[in-house]
Amino acid sequence: MGVSINWLKEYIDIDWTAEELAHRLTMAGIAIEGVEEAGSDVIMELDLTPNRGDCLGMINLAREVSALNGCPLRIPQIKISENRENISDYIKVEIDAPDLCPRYTARLVKNVEVKPSPEWMQNVLLRSGIRPISNIVDVTNYVMLETNQPLHAFDYNLLSKEKKIVVRKAEYQENLVTLDEIERELDLDSLVITDGIKPVGLAGVMGGFNTEISNDTRDVLIESANFLSTNIRRTSKKQGLRSDSSVRFEKGVDPNGVIYAVNRAAQLMQELAGAEVVKGICDVYPGQKDPLIINLRPDRVNYLLGTELSYKQIKDYLERLKFNVKDRKGYLAVEIPTYRPDISMEVDLIEEVARLYGYNNVPDTLPLGINRGGLTDYQRFRDQIKEVMASYFYEVINYSFISPQLFDRIMLPPESSLRHVIRIANPLSEDQSVMRTVLLPGLLENVSRNMARRNLNLNFFEMGAVYYPSNDRLPDEKLKLGAVAAGRVELNWLRNQVPMDFYYLKGIIEILFRELGIREYTFEGWEGSGYHPGRTARIICQDQEIGIIGEVHPQVLDNFDIADKACAFELDVETMFMLKGQKIMMEQIARYPAVERDIAILLGQDVKASEAIEVIRASEPELLQDVVVFDIYTGEQVPDGYKSAAFRLTFQSMEQTLKEQDINSRVDNILSNLQQQIQARLR
Repeated sequence: MGVSINWLKEYIDIDWTAEELAHRLTMAGIAIEGVEEAGSDVIMELDLTPNRGDCLGMINLAREVSALNGCPLRIPQIKISENRENISDYIKVEIDAPDLCPRYTARLVKNVEVKPSPEWMQNVLLRSGIRPISNIVDVTNYVMLETNQPLHAFDYNLLSKEKKIVVRKAEYQENLVTLDEIERELDLDSLVITDGIKPVGLAGVMGGFNTEISNDTRDVLIESANFLSTNIRRTSKKQGLRSDSSVRFEKGVDPNGVIYAVNRAAQLMQELAGAEVVKGICDVYPGQKDPLIINLRPDRVNYLLGTELSYKQIKDYLERLKFNVKDRKGYLAVEIPTYRPDISMEVDLIEEVARLYGYNNVPDTLPLGINRGGLTDYQRFRDQIKEVMASYFYEVINYSFISPQLFDRIMLPPESSLRHVIRIANPLSEDQSVMRTVLLPGLLENVSRNMARRNLNLNFFEMGAVYYPSNDRLPDEKLKLGAVAAGRVELNWLRNQVPMDFYYLKGIIEILFRELGIREYTFEGWEGSGYHPGRTARIICQDQEIGIIGEVHPQVLDNFDIADKACAFELDVETMFMLKGQKIMMEQIARYPAVERDIAILLGQDVKASEAIEVIRASEPELLQDVVVFDIYTGEQVPDGYKSAAFRLTFQSMEQTLKEQDINSRVDNILSNLQQQIQARLR
């Protein structure tokens, strides 16, 4: 909005230059975006924050200047000559929606002469960005700019014979042609002004074309009302219609300013259009709003601002804003004018004191007891996980709200605890109606969407929360790390691609655990919902389950339209954090050579190779450096019910070269323990 400084000076004396005025207003929180000369005038462009809509009115802006320079404010005095008729003989007002229209007033002027406005008024409107139309319409716009109270003028003789204004919600399939000559379909939440029969205006937004002021207009009904800001904003947005009136109503307008505005308009119409003003005002005010009283503690002002202002200084600042301030024991009782809806609590008043005292005068001090911020160990741990995972996978972020149907798609049985979910009270849709308890469905949807777009060889990870019901007010929230891989991965020029299968993901977990310092973990066979039986394992460390890893069940892949095989894992981040240790940054290189021995043993079909490895490691904790399974065989030369497992054992000492008899005795001890503990025998 453009503000004419010449017009502003009609309300307040200003000795500052335009640039200095703009600077002082900006420093006081009334931002001026620019200053531009316009002939003998200067126009300031306002850039108000949403809470200071009151400064869209020239008188309120003059109040701000008065508070800054201390000069008295000049508000135009109303002087009207009324006839002997009574407004009640001409119009009645009913408000059927008092929650949307707290106040509605109307005043009638008769025998007007519609003609162009005087040049001074046209110049004011043009410099404020409003096109002059006629003296009647221009008066309503002029008073709106002056008082911040939108007005509307109806051609009184075009209203229905009932001569009654009814403010109500729009009815089903009701239409209105607005002043821009566009027919608008009204929804049931829109507030309309009617003449008792038909709509004649879209409340707070724009008047109706059917009662427009024209050159033939003789009698004018002036509307000055107050409407609920949120309803006007919603109606304006739905209709795609933003007017000067709607902008002001959206930000909040003073309900106690409607009388002054309607009288001011009647006065100007009498002066500029020869109007005969009918005695009285039709005023319906069901939503009476009284000034708010806020208790302000000067000690609190100085505590928050870091100042040493006296009671008198604080009181003076508030009185310069035209607030009524009364001294009380230990505090000030401040009456807030209703044209300042942005002030509702003590801290708002403290901000007003800071504005007038000058933000630049508030001392720069560091808050007491505040140390330099930093990440906690847990936050650094999470970042470390992401850093490792991002070296091999793409990170994804999925919604925590999911569809309950996803549990069926991952073959979760009805009795599963993961189906005990937290339901959203007001979901946007059924697809986002419950909080997730598992990450797998979201990751599989990521794979499905990408494969549908011919993006193959996919590997994604997500670190996100899952939620479980609890007896507390808040749900039980757990942080999980999930990953999924499908397709193949580039390896090197010789063997350029390898499948991202179970063992690929297992290797990623082992790399992650090594970086996190998690040791002495095992992979145990496991069967669970959504995963392929016989190709799934759970991860155990220190008798605690960290998570699961496995190949996704073929039926689940079909449910997500995934044509390729896919493997996934899901780990508990908090459990990993508790189990983490120190990462081994360096290790001494042995001066003495390592010795390798291969052994092949017969194991029962139900005995896992991992069980044999545990026995081998426990049998030789001193010199055994590594155990690797390099062959599993069933078939000819292997008895029924058995399998052949081949292990490569690596022995090494940090103190001496190992001799043949040292190795043989240790291998014999290992074989003996294997036979005793898991009934294995040398093949």
